[in-house]
Amino acid sequence: MKLVTMQRYALSTIATAMLFGVGGCSGMSKQDKNTAIGAGVGAVGGAVLTGGSTAGTVGGAAVGGIIGHEVDTDE
Repeated sequence: MKLVTMQRYALSTIATAMLFGVGGCSGMSKQDKNTAIGAGVGAVGGAVLTGGSTAGTVGGAAVGGIIGHEVDTDE
């Protein structure tokens, strides 16, 4: 398998797992769900922008989680 094909397969697998994971979080608050979704989207975005590097994925997840946490707060 080519490296690009493997990266696409890995990203689609991660995205699918995240969808199932978020679906099982019915007891979470809205802010907790936003944090989880933000982290997932950030991880995928970081991986895509950095060509699949670990640092880009983790950094994207951190930034996305922070942004997701701050969305729709009452302050």
